[in-house]
Amino acid sequence: MDTINTKAKNRRAFLKMSALAGAVGISQALGSESKEILKKASGSELSQAYPGSQKIKTICTHCSVGCGIIAEVKDGVWVRQEVAQDHPISQGGHCCKGADMIDRARSQTRLRYPIEKINGQWVRTDWDSAMGKVASSLQDIRSKYGPDSVMFIGSAKVSNEQSYYIRKFAAFFGTNNIDHQARI
Repeated sequence: MDTINTKAKNRRAFLKMSALAGAVGISQALGSESKEILKKASGSELSQAYPGSQKIKTICTHCSVGCGIIAEVKDGVWVRQEVAQDHPISQGGHCCKGADMIDRARSQTRLRYPIEKINGQWVRTDWDSAMGKVASSLQDIRSKYGPDSVMFIGSAKVSNEQSYYIRKFAAFFGTNNIDHQARI
């Protein structure tokens, strides 16, 4: 009995020290970088709109909840955001993912146009060509193997209306093979 309690205490101590070491390491790693990248906003910067920007009410697209965002846009570029205090869904709140939407929209790694792999290299293409190739491939698959050879998978990022369109598209394609990504 005494050995079990000692082992449990040692395990707890190890986990506590591991968590502490991890937290210290993360804070040092993030702290050193954030000094170079971030600056503290002054009270006047926070209370006033970004110079020359327009505030636009929009909806967070990270998931299907549809929380409200007020985006500040200048010359077509999303420069700042705040929560929509009067939004009926989020009621002035954001999850950590929604609070980061501006960074996702402005990311350098975000895909902004269609690309296709040709001879092992990614090459930019136009939307009409990309959609034509996808449609042609789907038609070929359906004619060779039947409509049930394709499955349409939804996402937590689509709204109820988008889910309806996915379901209708699958039905018109001729299949009931639909699912949600959370089950995969």
